[in-house]
Amino acid sequence: MTLTYLDLTPEQRAGLDALPFDGNHLISGPPGSGKSLLAAQRAIMLALTGTPVAVLTRSNLLRQSLAATVRALGTADRGVRVTTAHAWLAEWHGGKAPRSDDGWYDWHALYERAADTGPIPGLTLVVDEGQDLPPEFYLLCRMLGARTTVYADECQRLTDTHSTLAEIARNLGRCTRHELDGNHRNTEQIASFAAHFHTGAGAPALPARQGPPPRLHRFHERGAADLLALLAERHPKDSIGVVVGSKHTQFSLLGSLTRRAPRLKPQLYTSEAKGGQYRNLDLGRPGIVIVHRASAKGLGFDTVVIPDTHTDAAGDPSAAALRMTYYVLTTRARRELHLGYEGESEPPMLAQVGKGELMRG
Repeated sequence: MTLTYLDLTPEQRAGLDALPFDGNHLISGPPGSGKSLLAAQRAIMLALTGTPVAVLTRSNLLRQSLAATVRALGTADRGVRVTTAHAWLAEWHGGKAPRSDDGWYDWHALYERAADTGPIPGLTLVVDEGQDLPPEFYLLCRMLGARTTVYADECQRLTDTHSTLAEIARNLGRCTRHELDGNHRNTEQIASFAAHFHTGAGAPALPARQGPPPRLHRFHERGAADLLALLAERHPKDSIGVVVGSKHTQFSLLGSLTRRAPRLKPQLYTSEAKGGQYRNLDLGRPGIVIVHRASAKGLGFDTVVIPDTHTDAAGDPSAAALRMTYYVLTTRARRELHLGYEGESEPPMLAQVGKGELMRG
């Protein structure tokens, strides 16, 4: 296997090369700092030591994106495997792993099995978006003697079962902390807008790359589909991520687009699908991809459209959970960001943003 550096800045490459092969490491960084790309690169570097590496995510869609990145790096063997944490845990446990009410597993039962089996020689794990895995997972990693590298940002939590950076480091045991700087995904205009929703201490520095300001649209019936068709026709080689809050909205948009512009062939992902076209996507193909908010973490698109902000109008605009959601969703955009609403009034979350940072109409 040979290592190919893909789209890394000199600073990212230097940080990757300086990361020791042994031990546990927790790398934190803001959106756009390259965590997912570095996770793939880190896994390949660890596999060069001759030990198979498992790259773990919570999201199946992020798994697909990371698997495509690993393939693009040109790995020549099967030394790196990308899978979800759920699938990896089930495989390790064998048989039917006992579940709990929160959608994860009965951690006490898994701890008992780990105590019976003992550490696994050579177990090497790389975790992307590690804040979305529960603290119990990292304690299990410690019991199994795993060499674990975690990439995370606790300002980007979209799940109820999540970990803080402190919990990850504590449960792994001996763990070295590292920080990533920079935003290599967004434009200055998008990052400045997203900073309105940042919940941590001190918003990340703004990138230098320039682009159009985010735009807010008031939609009438089928207005979102009209905008998406226009964007796809204007930029046929770009990826357009449509991020919505319900499965109903996903399929409604898919139907409208299919009737209006069938040649666009939009893709849709739902975690409830067991297989087929709504489960396995071609993320390397340009065009429209319609995803649920819960599946957006870790992804990036040339253009992002959030068409249903009116569904958040009744929420408290100062609530940390809602602000964090918008912080995650808006920072998925590389070049253009469009938000939409239905009704007479702008959602309070967006009405408070000035005209200089959010264009209307």
